[in-house]
Amino acid sequence: MTNSKTAIVVLGAGLGTRMESDLPKVMHPLAGRPMIRHLIETLETLQPTRMTIVVGGDMETVAREVAPYPTVVQKDRLGTGHAVMAAREALADFEGDVLVVYGDTPLLSAETLGRMLDARRSADNPAVVVLGFRPEHPGAYGRLMVDGEGHLQAIVEAKDAGPEQLAVNLCNSGVMAVDGRKLFDLLDRVGNDNAKGEYYLTDIVEIACADGLTCGVVEGGEAELLGINSRADLAQAETMLQDDLRASAMAEGATLVDPSTVFFSADTKLGRDTTVGPYVVFGSGVTVGDNVTILPFCHLQDVTIEQGASVGPYARLRPGARIGADAHIGNFVEIKNASVEAGAKVNHLTYIGDARVGAKANVGAGTITCNYDGFFKDHTDIGAGAFIGSNTSLVAPVKVGDGAITGAGSVIVRDIPADSLALTRGPHRENADWARKFRERRGREKAAKAEKKE
Repeated sequence: MTNSKTAIVVLGAGLGTRMESDLPKVMHPLAGRPMIRHLIETLETLQPTRMTIVVGGDMETVAREVAPYPTVVQKDRLGTGHAVMAAREALADFEGDVLVVYGDTPLLSAETLGRMLDARRSADNPAVVVLGFRPEHPGAYGRLMVDGEGHLQAIVEAKDAGPEQLAVNLCNSGVMAVDGRKLFDLLDRVGNDNAKGEYYLTDIVEIACADGLTCGVVEGGEAELLGINSRADLAQAETMLQDDLRASAMAEGATLVDPSTVFFSADTKLGRDTTVGPYVVFGSGVTVGDNVTILPFCHLQDVTIEQGASVGPYARLRPGARIGADAHIGNFVEIKNASVEAGAKVNHLTYIGDARVGAKANVGAGTITCNYDGFFKDHTDIGAGAFIGSNTSLVAPVKVGDGAITGAGSVIVRDIPADSLALTRGPHRENADWARKFRERRGREKAAKAEKKE
């Protein structure tokens, strides 16, 4: 690719009425982040000189998501040509190439967009380069008419096409690379004499050809050009993106026991020789070290797991969980805003929140850190090598010293010195023969009631 300057205009003002949602279409998430964020991260790899996002007047959430890139408002939604015109002031002194893309087409690849810019800067010097594709079912897509030399002559909408034109399977994606020196002159001559009364960006091809300018075509894949207009489209894009994320994870050295059941966020990071069991869900912000085992049916979000640790099955690691090297987190354990240090074990039916579990400590089944009193959350500190007996309640703020032990069933409300035993268990009492007498008495009462009914 040459070093010519590139400006990018992202059209993101669509309401997405078929989504049946109050959320702007481009804000619907894929792999845990808004679809427009996926597109912008791809566009950034092209190192554009400028990037402007066209939004509607009621899309403050989109403006916040795309910051620091500027937005311009398309006050009236009068077609794709009208949307690009909204960016006129932002591109007033720009003379490089302008790439026009759509915020609801988040799977576009940088490689395809790079080929478009290369074509725009080729010896033919085309004024407009259109991204085409060959869908399995061309249907209502506009057809791209090219001559024998591969130059684009016209874009014919399906409803206006004759049988020969409909037989063409090279279709219009809407994505364009345009000579910035000619873009707005071409747009100024686009009319709205059509059924919708809108200004179509595609009309600039016909105008450019009438001016004797060359127009070109670059082909992309059908999958990357999936436009998201409905919940079904969103689900299809999610499936495609998840397949890519799974493939990348395995290519980088992770084992997915049943790949189709593992769901990633776009920023999930897995170390080498990490094994992930079936039905594991990674929310955003998860980083996993090398040689980690994540057993089935776990959910993780905003978590760091260091090398050699084991998690699950059925574990939930919530935001702020930090799992140290070789630590064990077992079944039905929930960790939130807490560190479990190297070699520590929290193996069964336990909640650890707003806490530290020291290195090689062992937390017994049914333990909970009582971190919230209805007003404030307080911290629990469990020292290195401590042993927390089953069904212990640690009422924060409280500190268990290194090597200390709590008896099973204890409620700990005061700090425990290192290497001490803390018990809050009631005294053991026995009433000899009470159980036999109880059964005999209740049995007689039951028999008497039955006899009375007869």
